[in-house]
Amino acid sequence: MTSASLWNDLKKALSGSEEDYTEVNLRRAIFLLSVPMILELVLESVFAVVDIYFVGTLGASAVATVGLTETYLFLLYSVAMGLSFSVTAIVARRIGEKEKDKAGIAAMQSVWIAILASLPFTIAGIFYSRELLALMGADDWVLNEGYHYMQWMLGGNIVIILLFLINAVFRGAGDAAISMKVLWISNGLNIILDPIFIFGWGPIPAYGITGAAIATTLGRGIGVLFQFWLLFQGGKHIKILFRHLQIDWETIFGILKTSLGGIGQMIVGMTSWIFIMRILSEFGSQTVAGATIALRTMMFTMMPSWGMSNAVATLVGQNLGAGKPDRAEQSVWFTGYCNMGYLILVSIIYYFCSESIIGIFTEDQTVIMIGSEWLRIVSYSYFVYAWWMAASQAFNGAGDTMTPTKINIIFFWIIQIPLAYTLGKYFDFGYQGVFWAMMVSETSVGIYTLWLFTKGKWKETKV
Repeated sequence: MTSASLWNDLKKALSGSEEDYTEVNLRRAIFLLSVPMILELVLESVFAVVDIYFVGTLGASAVATVGLTETYLFLLYSVAMGLSFSVTAIVARRIGEKEKDKAGIAAMQSVWIAILASLPFTIAGIFYSRELLALMGADDWVLNEGYHYMQWMLGGNIVIILLFLINAVFRGAGDAAISMKVLWISNGLNIILDPIFIFGWGPIPAYGITGAAIATTLGRGIGVLFQFWLLFQGGKHIKILFRHLQIDWETIFGILKTSLGGIGQMIVGMTSWIFIMRILSEFGSQTVAGATIALRTMMFTMMPSWGMSNAVATLVGQNLGAGKPDRAEQSVWFTGYCNMGYLILVSIIYYFCSESIIGIFTEDQTVIMIGSEWLRIVSYSYFVYAWWMAASQAFNGAGDTMTPTKINIIFFWIIQIPLAYTLGKYFDFGYQGVFWAMMVSETSVGIYTLWLFTKGKWKETKV
């Protein structure tokens, strides 16, 4: 690829390409899809890092509030991401079959599902935030001052679910650049509003930790409004018509049926994280704060890999719809090697620079020590974990969401949680034992998922 053609493809990737991803050169297709997906997720993680930077100035308990709230938000994310796997697979398959009208119907039905799915979390967040935080072992400051943060985050969760699902529609259709622009606007606003609402500015008072949640909800809410505008305007590959607004129960049940596995796999993974955080909370707020900062840092550095893996889901779905299973498989292998190379580089940086990285967000030496140990230990599994990311998205893109669910049950519930408790509490290795348990389970899940992918049964999935 010449520099001129690379530049042209980069411009197409950022502005939105009308290419048929079942026909165009495979590496070019991955490039056109993954560039906006990477930038979309990088900006999402930039916000997470900036957010924790501002919150970090409020103290370890404020950071712990964010970490403990996220344990419940992970349940919400599991529903949103599980539904988004299904939506991406179904929309991609319809686009691959050249059925754009059916893709539009599926897109609109996902919105109705999102609205219904948000209601239980809204009720829990508004009325039971203190109780939920107490259940996770929160300290007195979190229970008396930090619970308003959870009220805003869970109470306004509808914007989170809609943001996930509508972007999944665009990605499945091949309009990855639109998803990217939506998060640029949403998270750009978050970054601007964060210091304003946390520290106060002009007539706006300083809301402290609650201000971070207000800024996030406002930024994401504006992003959702932009999504709806774009859906009805029409992207390069999909457009919603007013007749699509009518509820189509057959399509809704089809999405829900396919999404059960996706929701299941995410719930397993996310609840595993809840138990991990509950174990870590036994070692104090500084441990939770260190783990929270490390997790945000890892999210930031892993976004390019997730972007490429999301491109795999679109390519697998569209190429299976077009009757090209071998081309679908080739996209997974190429992306897996790219993922592995990138994450090996990240692991090297973590090994030598972990304390400096955590030190950007806090001056607490204990928090820095704990967070840097997390980065070093868990990153040992990165080169294998890269294959789990690519292979699991191949299953999801094909609509086979049950296989990753079963894998997650084995490696996160049956292996990771008992091992973390045994090493951390029973053998008294403390938080280090928890970190090593995560490294072992994540290495194992990567090896097993890749082996299962090579069996090829995912190519026969119908959606």
